Amino acid sequence: MPDQDKDSGGSAAMPTVTGSLALALVGAGQAVRVRVEDRLAPLGLTLRHLGALGHLSRRPDLSYSDLARRAGITAQSMHATVRQLQELGAITKATTGKGQRARLEVTPRGHELLAAVAAELDAIDGELFQNIGEDAKTQLKRALLELAFSPGGSADR
Repeated sequence: MPDQDKDSGGSAAMPTVTGSLALALVGAGQAVRVRVEDRLAPLGLTLRHLGALGHLSRRPDLSYSDLARRAGITAQSMHATVRQLQELGAITKATTGKGQRARLEVTPRGHELLAAVAAELDAIDGELFQNIGEDAKTQLKRALLELAFSPGGSADR
């Protein structure tokens, strides 16, 4: 039975959700997001930039629409994101021939930024999980990845 609070008259009030693991994950996610964004800002990046840069580092054949769909934004917004990454020198448009779409490629500067982000994420992991054993970290990571990549998870978007 869900947690219930008593109102001042002693009768049962609406059930509470404070024991919800889902809401605990939302709160934890928001707190971690702020931490990550704070570490990305000095590099000139946002989470949206990082997502696009990461996807392109693995799949340079992705279109603006593909990138936008993965980020859950419009293609127009992704054009702005890509333009900002170009201004940072992180990606370049390589023309492949007449009538073919431009290929977005990660530059050496983009790879440097990805390496810097990886170091920042390692530091955040160290801060957040310094009191958790390696086995617990491995189990937590596995559970969160399963959740993210399960049918209907955020990775499906």
